Amino acid sequence: MKRFADLNEQETLALAISNEDEDNRIYRSFADRLRGSYPDTADMYDKMAQEEIGHRDMLLDLHRKKFGDFLPLIRRQDVKGFVERRPIWLNRTLSLDATRKFAEEMEYETARFYRRAAQTARDDAVRDLLTRLAAAEDKHEKLAHDLGEKLTPQARATEDQTARRMFVLQYVQPGLAGLMDGSVSTLAPLFAAAFATHNTWSTFLVGLAAAIGAGISMAFAEAMSDDGSLTGRGAPVMRGAVCGAMTAVGGLGHALPYLIPHFYIATSLAFAVVAVELIAISWIRTRYMDTPFLQAAFQVVVGGVLVFAVGILIGSS
Repeated sequence: MKRFADLNEQETLALAISNEDEDNRIYRSFADRLRGSYPDTADMYDKMAQEEIGHRDMLLDLHRKKFGDFLPLIRRQDVKGFVERRPIWLNRTLSLDATRKFAEEMEYETARFYRRAAQTARDDAVRDLLTRLAAAEDKHEKLAHDLGEKLTPQARATEDQTARRMFVLQYVQPGLAGLMDGSVSTLAPLFAAAFATHNTWSTFLVGLAAAIGAGISMAFAEAMSDDGSLTGRGAPVMRGAVCGAMTAVGGLGHALPYLIPHFYIATSLAFAVVAVELIAISWIRTRYMDTPFLQAAFQVVVGGVLVFAVGILIGSS
């Protein structure tokens, strides 16, 4: 990789052109991803992308006047110490607030790099060019901030509400389904094994197998149930991973106490863990599903008690 200080004036100008073009494509990527759910923010990124294109065209005109039509191929990754950007396909996964912050940081980091490079440049022409680029990026940073402020409170509130709804659809609902399944459905095999054998290690192995097996099953079931294209529930792989992980966590919670060799202590602790799991499920339903806490607790506890009783009855028979 070449050091930034070793670039000549033409290479520095070519790098600035490449930088502006890449930033334009990042903003276009943000706008394309957000347009369906956050149209106001998408319009903001369209305007920022257009600004980057304008500056790129100005830099191209300057390059043609000074060096002609041939533009050296030099990019960020070719220069040591230059500001790095995440690949566009990774940037598409950023949240709404993260993209807003990322836009300001993009311009701030580039301006800081140009300014620091100008301080160490030995050539007057290069120093002058870097100083002017830093000033241009300062204006871009202010534009990024001002465009964010231009969203009306109503538009911002609407987009925040949409973001919360998408968070519930993509993460909370599959996670809650997994936690409920793992916490409730694994009770029967775990406590059946516990009261049938009174062997804590065997009980733990049954609980571990039930938790992992249920996690895998729920992950595939959630991933294959909906591709998210119509419902907006997000990528099926992500939903499946969230659902499967929470299922395994719910099942492992009351299996881990059976690592304790004393049966009655382990069982008492497992009872306590089950109570905490059911309370957590009730709280999540109240917090994100607008279900009254007592109603959510009653529904979850009734189901848990029934499954729990089945396990004990079968294990004790």
